[in-house]
Amino acid sequence: MASSTLTEAVVTGRPAPRRPVTRPRRRARRGSVAPLVLLAPAIVLVAVFAGYPLVRSIWFSFNDVSVFTGVLEFVGFQNFASVIGTAEFVPTLGRTAFWTFGAVALQLIGGLSLALMLNNRFPLRGVYRGLIMIPWATPSVLVALMWKWILDPNNGVLNQWLLNAGIIDAPIEFLSQNSTALPTLVMIDVWQGIPLFAIMILAALQSVSGELKESAQIDGCGPVGVFRHVVLPAILPTILITTLLRLIWTSNYVDLIFILTGGGPGTSSTTLALESYLTTYKASDFGAGAAYAVIQALFLAVFIALYVRLTRKDTTR
Repeated sequence: MASSTLTEAVVTGRPAPRRPVTRPRRRARRGSVAPLVLLAPAIVLVAVFAGYPLVRSIWFSFNDVSVFTGVLEFVGFQNFASVIGTAEFVPTLGRTAFWTFGAVALQLIGGLSLALMLNNRFPLRGVYRGLIMIPWATPSVLVALMWKWILDPNNGVLNQWLLNAGIIDAPIEFLSQNSTALPTLVMIDVWQGIPLFAIMILAALQSVSGELKESAQIDGCGPVGVFRHVVLPAILPTILITTLLRLIWTSNYVDLIFILTGGGPGTSSTTLALESYLTTYKASDFGAGAAYAVIQALFLAVFIALYVRLTRKDTTR
């Protein structure tokens, strides 16, 4: 049929009739709209449960909120000025940095080490892989109560063990001293957060090609070289995502601090998130509490932006 049409066009000199061409535009449009339709419920939920509270908190930070009437009086940056002008603001900012970055850094180191160990073959490996998730799966309130009993200076297991071992001469009040309260809270959060890093990195290690490892070994790389040039680049995206999630969660984590120390003794374990909570619900100052929350969000956003930029440079080398 096509050859006869072409012959007719050559003989008569008339152009051959065009064959109908199916245009994929409608299909392309349908393909571009379908993901938006599928994502619409999630977008609506995020907008309602995350976007709206965020916008409202920012708006509260610029207003004086009456607790009894709910009336808002615009005061500009007055809440931020009063918060930043307090004598405890800079120390609280430092404690927040120590709590957030110190805990996440130790979690990353511990989780990476644990994942590398669990990636090897040994008896009951599957059992240990399941057991390491217990701290992460335990509710925060239960974790706090458990550690409060362990660290009790009179009947706590830790103090009794240290005394029996001859390491200390008198019980240590870990949660009641300015010098030990916040570091103790950090170590408890590290204990609870290591399993997430371990299981995420372990999953990434399982996907590393064995052929690439063998090729690196043939080229003369030792265990350190194989890890640096083959394993680390493969698991780095997972480390980045997990670290970002833990930074956000840890900076907003107040359950552990509130139950164990309440921010004390004094203000030695108070973070920006806890200060925002106490100012809002204890002092009933919603404007200043929202200002603390906005400052914390900006503080964390700046660090995350720098962290992502530096990590992206390392991954593109």
